[in-house]
Amino acid sequence: MEGKKKSKKGTLILTIFLAIIFLLPFYIVLTNSFKTQKGIFLNVTGLPFGQFFTLENYVNAFKELDFVHSFFNSLLITVVSTVLIVIFSSMAAWMLVRTKSKLSSFLYFLFAAAMLIPFQSVMLPLINLMGRIGFLNRSGLIFMYIGFGASLSIMLYHGFIKSIPVELEEAATIDGCNKFQIFWYIIFPMLKPITVTVSILNAMWIWNDFLLPQLVINRPESHTIPLKMFYFFGQHSKQWHLALAGLVIGMIPIIIFYILAQKHIIKGVTKGSIK
Repeated sequence: MEGKKKSKKGTLILTIFLAIIFLLPFYIVLTNSFKTQKGIFLNVTGLPFGQFFTLENYVNAFKELDFVHSFFNSLLITVVSTVLIVIFSSMAAWMLVRTKSKLSSFLYFLFAAAMLIPFQSVMLPLINLMGRIGFLNRSGLIFMYIGFGASLSIMLYHGFIKSIPVELEEAATIDGCNKFQIFWYIIFPMLKPITVTVSILNAMWIWNDFLLPQLVINRPESHTIPLKMFYFFGQHSKQWHLALAGLVIGMIPIIIFYILAQKHIIKGVTKGSIK
């Protein structure tokens, strides 16, 4: 009994310690977003009180970010990319699971191997190629997000689909359904838990991504929120108070999306790892 109590106490202490480590950056960002520039430099970890407390950071950051425009760009790119990743990856994974051949096995391991290739190793040749075909724009960015997001998404869908009985598809075939009808009306609705997981993982990555939009998008009117945030860091001055306020503004939509869908994440991943 004493051993179990000590074990539980140790686990609790470790959990609290890890929680503090993970929450500390959010605390620093949130508290300093309400401070003046001088207040941040004087006390980074303290709470915003007195003359150093201000709400103007959010007003000014909203204006400087051109938030409505940049929010629309981020939302458009994130939603379109995520939806297409979900559709194409689920279809590809379903065919890889149900098609028993050497080619399907090869393609599966090819997608798995693609996750091991770092983006930096293909970054310059890829951007050069996209520039030659005139794809350095939002459409090209969405196209690349689909390519880079497909591998992990297919792996997650692949594991989940293996737990779905093939007899359901056989019964639908007897009833006269074609391949597309079987997938769209029978299989895809059953993929809801893992679809939510895939959507959250890709949406968070795309929404917060800075490097790929920086390389691909040349027109200022197409800039996303992370790119607009870069304006606060000039060569000779850094507006930390506005940058942190803008960071909080940019985090709010994706945090809301995560909170609303978080109950499906573990469910989707655990079901996908059954087989």
